[in-house]
Amino acid sequence: MAVSSNAIAGARFVDPTVLSRIGNLELLARNIVDGFINGLHRAPFFGASIDFAEHRGYVAGDDIRRVDWRLYARTDRYYVKQYEADTNTNFTVLFDISRSMSFSSGGVTKLEYGSYLAACLAYLAQRQRDRVGIITFDNEIVTHVPPSAKHFNMVLHTLDRAKAERPGKLSTPLHRMAEHFKRRGILLLISDFYDEPAEIFDAIKPLAFLGNDIIVFHVLDPQEIDFDYDNASSFEDLESREQVPVVPDAFRTQYRALVQAHINTLQQKFSEQRIDYALLNTTEPLDRALFSYLSSRERLMRVR
Repeated sequence: MAVSSNAIAGARFVDPTVLSRIGNLELLARNIVDGFINGLHRAPFFGASIDFAEHRGYVAGDDIRRVDWRLYARTDRYYVKQYEADTNTNFTVLFDISRSMSFSSGGVTKLEYGSYLAACLAYLAQRQRDRVGIITFDNEIVTHVPPSAKHFNMVLHTLDRAKAERPGKLSTPLHRMAEHFKRRGILLLISDFYDEPAEIFDAIKPLAFLGNDIIVFHVLDPQEIDFDYDNASSFEDLESREQVPVVPDAFRTQYRALVQAHINTLQQKFSEQRIDYALLNTTEPLDRALFSYLSSRERLMRVR
């Protein structure tokens, strides 16, 4: 473990390479989530509907965060906001297991990091009594475990067995997923997003149109961001297997600009669609990344 100077005072965060030695996703998820969850408030991170239904009078024991203070200012009486559905939502992981997710420049692969991430958030959802499920995909849907209060172990089993072996294409499987989500819920999409932004958003649009709360984690290896290679060599496209000769010093500046432009476009477009977006690299301590994201989500949900 290492203490980060940028982290919350007193917090300790686990290096992803240490996580990879645990070998048990449930143990990993429990240790990570329980390790930092006490530093957050007890507001639900998932499962809280943002659809306002009505007011009712405040009674002793109600959560004070539900009080409508604007209405109090007008009426001098306490009223609590009620929503269409406050708990027990469907939480589904949409996990990209295409071939490019197998990449690692020396630490854990994107697939491993994404598995840890999915296990932690599924554990957190299950801890809140939400129904959890998972869909894995490459250029088509590979496995589908529908959300259920009893499916947490099946989600972990699916993550544990996932292999990044085939080329991927986001648009086809995401379009097909829309038929599985007639009931609104939380969708956690984990991918390296090796696709054109226009195609990504066209594929996600049907899922968003159905009213789902979509959370996106963009997982990349640090070398995919920085391209800090020194020697000229042939680089392989993991999706197509095409070999491309590259002189890193001559290409690095252009490469970084292209990657950053791709990230900026995704960030902007997701924000415009009110979709949570977070960029993570596989050397970033997972508990620190989750603490940062969930703290931000908690603040947004309290505002809502």
